[in-house]
Amino acid sequence: MKPGYTGWRRVMHATHFSLKGLHAAWRNESAFRQELGLCVVLLPLAWWIGQGPVEWILLVGSCLLMLIVELLNSAVESVVDRIGPERHELSGRAKDLGSAAVMLSLFLAGLTWALLAGQKFLG
Repeated sequence: MKPGYTGWRRVMHATHFSLKGLHAAWRNESAFRQELGLCVVLLPLAWWIGQGPVEWILLVGSCLLMLIVELLNSAVESVVDRIGPERHELSGRAKDLGSAAVMLSLFLAGLTWALLAGQKFLG
């Protein structure tokens, strides 16, 4: 983005680059496509499972957090891959840490959905 953009012009440019990033994730990251597909299925269910705004935001927020963490992990992997193809301990550690973050976000989403759905269906 060029320096000096302010106000709505800056917002428009930032939005353009954000959408470009989402498009790149869709095109290049199968994990992002899988998780987005899961969210497309789950989000309508959030209206039915969630009993009030707090539960609804927990359900929706856990899905969005999962996508956010996946995007950040993909960004880390892209930067590491850009540096070079040779193996390096720090490169491997960076990728492993990103993967661990994704795993924890998936665990959080699964736990949130399981507990709230269990509460609705089991009492």
